[in-house]
Amino acid sequence: MTDTTHAISPWRKAPMFLDAIKFHESVFALPFAYIGMTLAADGFPGWRTFAWITAAMVSARTVGMSANRVIDRHIDARNPRAAERHIPRGLLSAPEMTALAVVSFAVFMVAAWQLNTLALVLAPVAAAYLTLYPYTKRFTWAANLLLGWALAISPSAAWIGVTGSLTLEPVLMSLAVAMWAGSFDIIYHTQDVEFHREQGLHSVASRFGIVAAFRIARTLDALAVVCLVALGVWMGLAWPFFLSCAAAAGILWYKYVLVSPGDLSRLGAAFGRINAYVSTTMLIGTVWAVYS
Repeated sequence: MTDTTHAISPWRKAPMFLDAIKFHESVFALPFAYIGMTLAADGFPGWRTFAWITAAMVSARTVGMSANRVIDRHIDARNPRAAERHIPRGLLSAPEMTALAVVSFAVFMVAAWQLNTLALVLAPVAAAYLTLYPYTKRFTWAANLLLGWALAISPSAAWIGVTGSLTLEPVLMSLAVAMWAGSFDIIYHTQDVEFHREQGLHSVASRFGIVAAFRIARTLDALAVVCLVALGVWMGLAWPFFLSCAAAAGILWYKYVLVSPGDLSRLGAAFGRINAYVSTTMLIGTVWAVYS
C-alpha cells in the first residue's frame, strides 16, 4: 500500500470519496425505498418526506460502504481485483473514510429524527447492521445473503418513514429485495473463489462451488419474483405492477445469458445494468399501478 493521501488536494479528493463508495450505485437500492414509500403513502407522500427519506437512504448507504472500505482494506490490498481501490492505493486513508462514515451517520440520524420516532429508534440498529456485516465473510458462507438484507432494509425503512409503523407488506418487499441482492452478490463473488479459499474467507461460491452458486442464485431470483407477485396480489395493486414483475423476471433471466459458471467476463456489465434495470423497472410499475 502506498501513501499519497497528503499529496492530493481536498478538492480532488471529493470525487474520490464518491467513487470509493460507488455513489452511482445508489440507484440499486433507492428505487426500492421509493417503492416502499409510494405503497405506504398510496401515492406521493410530499416533498418533505421524500427529501428526508432520500437523505436517510443515501447517508445510510454511505455509512455501510465507508465502513466496508475501512474494515476490508487489508483484504482488498491482497485481492488483485480490489487492490486498485482507493485505500489500498493510498489515494484515501482509513481515517478519512472513517470520518465520512461518522458524518454520514450524523446525517442519517437527523433524517430519521425528522421523519418520526420509530425511524429514529431503529436508525442506530440499521447503521450497526450496515457497519458490521462486512465482518461476516470472515466466518460464514451466508455473508452473501446477509449483504442482501443490508439492501433489503430500504423498502421497510421507507415505509416506516412514511407511516411511523411497520406492517407485513413492506417486510415481504424486503424479502424480495434480500433474495434479489443476495443472488447477485453470490454471483459477483464467484470471481473471488480462489482468493477466498486461499485467505480463509467465506462465500456461497467458495463453500459450494461456482456451479452450485449459480443454481442457488437462480433459485433466489425466482423466489424474489414470486414474493413481488405475492405482494401485488396481497395489496390489490393494478396490472402495471404485475407487468413490471414480468419485465423484472425477464431482466433477471437475461443476467444468466450475460454470465455463466464458465464465462464471468461480462460480470461487470451485468452488475452495472441488471441491478439498475430491475429496481427502476419495479419503481415505474409501482408508481404506474398506484396512479392508474
